[in-house]
Amino acid sequence: MTRSPTGPVVMGVMALELMAGSTPRNAALTAAEASALAEKLGRDLASLVPQVRDLDLVMAAAHFDPAEALRPGWSLHQRLRELHQRAPGRGEGPRVIAFGADETGDIPLPLQADEGLRGGLLRVVPFLLAGDDHTVDAVGERLESVLLETGMAQPDTALLAQTAFGAQIEHARYMTLHDLAAMTAMQYEHGGLGALWPVIETALVAPAEEQWLDAPPEPLLRYANGEVHIALFEPMAWRARYAPQEATDERLERAYQHFQARQQQIAAVLEAHGIPVTFAHCPGKTDARETLQS
Repeated sequence: MTRSPTGPVVMGVMALELMAGSTPRNAALTAAEASALAEKLGRDLASLVPQVRDLDLVMAAAHFDPAEALRPGWSLHQRLRELHQRAPGRGEGPRVIAFGADETGDIPLPLQADEGLRGGLLRVVPFLLAGDDHTVDAVGERLESVLLETGMAQPDTALLAQTAFGAQIEHARYMTLHDLAAMTAMQYEHGGLGALWPVIETALVAPAEEQWLDAPPEPLLRYANGEVHIALFEPMAWRARYAPQEATDERLERAYQHFQARQQQIAAVLEAHGIPVTFAHCPGKTDARETLQS
């Protein structure tokens, strides 16, 4: 179960798989649309786990890149949790609470997605379930066991999301953040970024620990203290570590450029997950691991 580190909540998303070439017209829903979608989301979850009805359901009626939901401290859901704590009606029984655009159509800061991460074919709408510890534990464990197999949104829920967001949605399903992380890890593996996932996972679930990526031909990097330091090799130092057998200047230059592009790709993925990146200059005769530890 994926829970908030600061209290008893279950964190999940409605994952919207868009048709190729489709871009949502609306970044967030109106108050009426948000309320309607939250009601249907709650109904769908309760059909799988009836105890959901005993918990507060809180939804941000805006869509985000999956990486925004998989950031240290689960920051997207923590924003939602803070909004929940300020919502009226506490102690008056289970509530369905949805946050969307304001009356003028403006999107409040907590619901604003990262502009640099728009354009992907998978968008996620975050929600959380909050209540007493025992019920949260029971619901969370059950959702972890059933959503991957039976978590498709009902057709009328998917249609409402499609109409309200103004997007062509191929599939709409529910996931816990654990499910989303597992799916992302698999996608990274298929996309040639599998070696990077342990670094991201450490930042998510064990941020106080240290994690290295030290597996040539991949760039050398170290995660510690909430940030990543990537070794920035001078050409001769890079050649000694990565290309001692390359003979021609042309092949060396091409390989070095490819390596630099890979560094930038990895840095961009880490930053999308909210993990700060610093490049550490590593001169030719220094130990790069020692440099990253200094």
